[in-house]
Amino acid sequence: MKQFNGRWALITGASSGIGEVFAHELARKGSNLILTARTESKLHDLARKLIQTYGIKTQVIVSDLSQAGSSAEIYQACREQGRSVDLLINNAGFATHGLFEEQSLDRNHDQIMLNVMALVELTHLFLPEMLKKRYGAVINVASTAAFQPDPYMAVYGATKAFVLSFTQALWEENRKRGVQFLALCPGSTETSFFDAAGTNDAVIGKMDSPEHVVDIALHSLGTSRSYVVAGHMNYIVSQINRFVPKKVMLKAVSSLLRPTDKGVKE
Repeated sequence: MKQFNGRWALITGASSGIGEVFAHELARKGSNLILTARTESKLHDLARKLIQTYGIKTQVIVSDLSQAGSSAEIYQACREQGRSVDLLINNAGFATHGLFEEQSLDRNHDQIMLNVMALVELTHLFLPEMLKKRYGAVINVASTAAFQPDPYMAVYGATKAFVLSFTQALWEENRKRGVQFLALCPGSTETSFFDAAGTNDAVIGKMDSPEHVVDIALHSLGTSRSYVVAGHMNYIVSQINRFVPKKVMLKAVSSLLRPTDKGVKE
């Protein structure tokens, strides 16, 4: 999918970070946008800015995708407005960090619902119309955390491993049916992600810009890739587990992600 002008794109987690940059870049290319996130004021401010700057159409849907039934509500809101979504960007997500047993079970439940269940539901709801048109694309935001288990971010790493596997499977199912699937795997990125996670201990390497991450994703559409890792060094690191014994890899990742503010020791 390379033509964006006049097409409708739906972006989850659109109010900040990578989602907000996706919105600006797609609007610059002429896409009309359905923007969804939890924060109503930010969404409306963003929509006004995009309309004024690029002259596109927008639809704002305030929704907490960690809650059951929210995906269906978004889909129904689009149907009521007659929106035909050609590009679905499942970007919303968050992480928890620390010893698993000390993390809130409710918080981890919400993390799984948002990172996994909402992504699956939205894909299931919007894919049939794309297939009917034999045109469309789905970008699922995974992470470099998807390529190995992640001690101290066990649930987050597992959800992103799911996203990567799920997306690659659907890439194969649909690659001759007119709809492209792409798993976007950024590393540490300059967003509010680490504020939401409550730590900077999970920052690995030099932080990338969300603009660079989005540019890589959009340039990868229309190629034969099922996933793309943002950044050359991130790609190299993501592939190390293919050549290094699992125990060695786990120990290395553990040392990088181990909380420092709570004095967690081996």
